[in-house]
Amino acid sequence: MSSMSSVAGLSKYIRTLPKAMTSLLCIIVMSFIIGFLLFTVKTMSFGNGLENFIYGGAFGFVVFGLPAIITGSTDQFWVDSLKGINLKTKHSMFLSLVSMTIAGVISILGTLVGQIFHWDLFFNSILLGSVLAFAFNILVLWGTTRIKIINSFLIALIQPLLMIGMLIITSFLNDIEGMFELGFLGTIFKVIIASMIFLLAIYSFISVVESPMKKNLGFGALEILSYFISHMNEGSNSIEDLFDNAGEAIDTLVGVASFRKLDGTIKALFLSPCVHPGPLGDIGGSNMPTILANSFDAFTMVAHGPSTHDFNPVSSDEIVKIEESVRKALRGIEYSPKASEFVRYSYKKANIGVQFFNNGTIMLSTLAPSGSDDIEYAVGLATMIEGQKVLGTRNNILVDCHNSFNEEKGGVLPGNPEMFQLLDTIKLIEKKELEYEIQVGCHHTDLGGFDKHQGIGESGLKTMVIEVNGQRTAYVLFDSNNMELGFRETIFKAVEELEIDAIEVMTTDTHTVNTLSAGYNPVGTVEKEKIIDYVKLSIKEAINDLEPVEAGTNTERIIGLKTFGPNNSTELISTISSIVAVSKIIAPLIFIVAILFVLIWIFLF
Repeated sequence: MSSMSSVAGLSKYIRTLPKAMTSLLCIIVMSFIIGFLLFTVKTMSFGNGLENFIYGGAFGFVVFGLPAIITGSTDQFWVDSLKGINLKTKHSMFLSLVSMTIAGVISILGTLVGQIFHWDLFFNSILLGSVLAFAFNILVLWGTTRIKIINSFLIALIQPLLMIGMLIITSFLNDIEGMFELGFLGTIFKVIIASMIFLLAIYSFISVVESPMKKNLGFGALEILSYFISHMNEGSNSIEDLFDNAGEAIDTLVGVASFRKLDGTIKALFLSPCVHPGPLGDIGGSNMPTILANSFDAFTMVAHGPSTHDFNPVSSDEIVKIEESVRKALRGIEYSPKASEFVRYSYKKANIGVQFFNNGTIMLSTLAPSGSDDIEYAVGLATMIEGQKVLGTRNNILVDCHNSFNEEKGGVLPGNPEMFQLLDTIKLIEKKELEYEIQVGCHHTDLGGFDKHQGIGESGLKTMVIEVNGQRTAYVLFDSNNMELGFRETIFKAVEELEIDAIEVMTTDTHTVNTLSAGYNPVGTVEKEKIIDYVKLSIKEAINDLEPVEAGTNTERIIGLKTFGPNNSTELISTISSIVAVSKIIAPLIFIVAILFVLIWIFLF
């Protein structure tokens, strides 16, 4: 599995939390259950179920439930007053619910161990549970809300101190050995010291995992985590500021094929920017195919040009620069009413479908049916230059069809065998004269409301049928991030009955769909038959829309596009991967040592 896959897989842990009222009801019910079980274990009286439920349930609600309700209702206020982020009422209430459950489970288990060995651990088990609840609280608050560690410490300490306060109050109504021996101040002191042990452990752990990212990229893991959660929860794009500070300005290319009606208006645009639509969600250029296409009045297909995550725009505002370059390219296009037929060439894994238009070509490249990921920019540039050399064409618009997903395969990088296979395929292409008149038909569908859950982005499915000399070629473009391995061939077989002679299916590589499942979300994993039905419908509608056009091509440089920058994306991915790997080792060691010290402090002193 590639490092990108490992990092993308982290997104599966992000889920929508329940509403605040749901968590509140869970707190009430769970606290009664915790109290009932705690009293049952403490008294070892299993025959008095009703009494244990009434008195134990009431005890549980007072000691565990009320503090959770209070902190769940007030933590958001404290975080907001400190200009923190991400903690809404539903998050605060759910955090209190989880913390209460941790404290309750530890209390029950500790008391059970005491009964087995004939020790009275009831009181100290509740202390331990409250301290572990604190540890969870501060880890979440400091890690996600962007408030200082001391402020996180004070807010996280509220719930355990309230629990201990309620325990002290109820101790006057129950015979709890050890309570009066330690005293009120002694109990509070014990909890605070134990909490500080965990504070030190958490601070040490975060410092270890933060330092590599701060050193390499200028921002820390907590920053990117908190802003990423903010984006997932609220749609905030604050994370783009981090990328902007760490990003680099690059120059790259965009290929433009324009199809103009005989009355002079543009019927369709086919764009292939060498810019990567990532990293995910609506961050950076993830929705670039839709944003760019919506910038033009004509039907516009934004295919995936050769590029990797290094060429992710740092913000959606950068897409304007691509639009400006496309408009500049359009002003320089020379049109011709004639074109060549579509011909496919292949060498080993590499397949390139080529069609000649005025001053250039559209080259649809894929390694299907073999799996692959992004074609790196340098590889794409070398392929386009090789096309100029072999064919004598000025504008070779190369498309990475991105239509054969294999999670285990990486991109096509300089030096890979696939790179040379692409170059060798270019050498097989025969230059065609522009002999035949062109007709173009277009169709756009949202596939009946399909969305990211089916791997479909905002632009849905776009189809352009080009007819030259009676040959009809369907250019089918999904607004998706890659395509399930083999689905391309399934589509090919399904459309054999239609009135077309050639077809290629592509994806835009939009990363707006990469916010669920295991990070990647290729089209074709679900609803295959429905998707194929829409492909058939779209092709038929595009055929019905056929009309004579003139065509022209151009390539234009995009200057000063602020992106992640060469190697920065790889560095980010490798740094996060190393942090995850190191955390699997460091975290258990640090927290096991902390728990041992806390156990000694609470139970032996």
